[in-house]
Amino acid sequence: MKASSLITVFGILALATVTSCKKDYTCTCTTVVSAVSTDYKHDIHNSNYADAKKSCQNYEDQANSGLPGGTTCHL
Repeated sequence: MKASSLITVFGILALATVTSCKKDYTCTCTTVVSAVSTDYKHDIHNSNYADAKKSCQNYEDQANSGLPGGTTCHL
C-alpha cells in the first residue's frame, strides 16, 4: 500500500472516531446587557461533538431571540 493511501485510510478512521464518540459537553454562554456580563452553562449529555455544537448554537439562537442584549455560546 502506498504511503498516501495509508495516510488517507488513517485520516478517515481518525475522523470517524472523533465524530462518533459520544460524551458529555458543556456549552458556556455569555450575555451582555448594558455593559453587564452574565455567564451561564448548559450541560449536553451523551452527544457527539457535531450534535453538541448544534445544541450549543441553538441555545445561543434562543437567547438572542428572546432576551435583551447579545449572547454568545461555545463548547
